[in-house]
Amino acid sequence: KKFKLYYKNQLIGDFKADIVVEDKIVIEIKAVSKLTSQHEAQLINYLKATSMKVGLLVNFGEKLEFKRRIFG
Repeated sequence: KKFKLYYKNQLIGDFKADIVVEDKIVIEIKAVSKLTSQHEAQLINYLKATSMKVGLLVNFGEKLEFKRRIFG
């Protein structure tokens, strides 16, 4: 699903979420050796931009990892 990003009512770009569940949950999928704080920050920014409250970060790298973030 594509989202338009605004800052102070100005369109600044857009992003495409990996998965959105019922317009309530953003799921960001990665395939890296280990999740970092930058990956979590990206998910939090997606939550801020979409006004959704729950996000899941899933890593299919060396070891399967899940992180859940709630914003708001």
